[in-house]
Amino acid sequence: MSKPFRIGLAGLGTVGAGVVKIIQKNGHLLEKRAGRPIEIAAVSAKDRTRDRGVDLSAYDWVEKTGDLANYKDLDAVVEVIGGSEGPAADLVRASLKNGRHVVTANKALLALHGDELANLADEKGACLMFEAAVAGGVPIIKAMREGLAANEIKSIYGILNGTCNYILTTMRQTGRSFDDVLKEAQAQGYAEADPAFDIDGIDAAHKLCILAAIGFGVKPDFKSLSIEGIRHINTTDIAYATEFGYRIKLLGIARRENGKILQVMEPCLVPIESPMGIIDDVYNAVYVEGDFVETPLFTGKGAGQGPTASSVVSDLIDLARGHRLPAFGIPAKDLKAAVWADPGETVNSYYLRLMVLDRAGVIADVSAILRDKNISIEGLVQRGRDPGQPVPVIITTHETRHADMMAACELIEKLDCCVEKPRAMCIEEL
Repeated sequence: MSKPFRIGLAGLGTVGAGVVKIIQKNGHLLEKRAGRPIEIAAVSAKDRTRDRGVDLSAYDWVEKTGDLANYKDLDAVVEVIGGSEGPAADLVRASLKNGRHVVTANKALLALHGDELANLADEKGACLMFEAAVAGGVPIIKAMREGLAANEIKSIYGILNGTCNYILTTMRQTGRSFDDVLKEAQAQGYAEADPAFDIDGIDAAHKLCILAAIGFGVKPDFKSLSIEGIRHINTTDIAYATEFGYRIKLLGIARRENGKILQVMEPCLVPIESPMGIIDDVYNAVYVEGDFVETPLFTGKGAGQGPTASSVVSDLIDLARGHRLPAFGIPAKDLKAAVWADPGETVNSYYLRLMVLDRAGVIADVSAILRDKNISIEGLVQRGRDPGQPVPVIITTHETRHADMMAACELIEKLDCCVEKPRAMCIEEL
């Protein structure tokens, strides 16, 4: 029998327990596909007494997680602790320094320290694998790093956070408020007690940062990413978007523009029947455009024990069979510092929601500001009549610069008739 591929597993939460389940249940299948057995030699987590629904008795328990980096006869360390700093980062660095392969689901770590870790892996002859870090069980990292390797990537669009997609879908289907649906998502386990990482777009932005690095051969640069979440979206936005033939999605966009790379995460309106428009509930989707391929859509559940653990084990199979690739598809020394496009210079059509007092001259004042900022109105809707009271006004525009739209919103907000901050969202005709 071939020598087993031995791993140390750090983290026994949802994903870590899922990795154990897969290896225990499908061990014989994994051996055939990897060409050798995959064995868990040691595990480590905070609480040894907790019942995780799996039998851990056959594995050595390592009290200090960091000691897995030096544990005897390991071929790889699996890190599913999470967090961009602290024990997870320390373990990954130490393991790579020791020349051990690392498999991780830690998108924050990769988005903030990916360049450093990729260089360390190359220097020590180790592999840094992270299929599980983006889109759960959807094999988008392998697809971009291998299946689309012959192409120059032009653009990447992604729905990369299942929590946000669930909230927006449920708001549309039920007519309920953002706050109400968020509470439901927390109760069902789709959102954390502190949901900020999800609803403010941070989680999805980490993932976009990783995809952009692979797609464009650049160093991950999370700090250069423009990020906006979905907190401000209300039922009025959902209803009018539907009426106009659109869905609202938290969309990650990375594309080449005039020799630069645009990298933004923001809610957008996309056509209902577009590849992104049809993706509902907790599903993720990634749309990639290359110069010699059509634009394939990769979709599936973006989180959960089964999908994420499945991706972790797929990386282990690759390593066990001797499949080696640089972390971001090319040698780390060849990753370039990107020249990022200024989001303010991008040109799009826009959806604009205003809440203004119903009185004479308001539309004229708003129109004058848009005119002065060279923004052309495509359509305007105001329904109902309530003199002197706040009413919604919905405006769609022809293509205009993002900076001009933001400047117009600032001026409109200063009008004494404006009772809420204006909200603008790009219309992406995918």
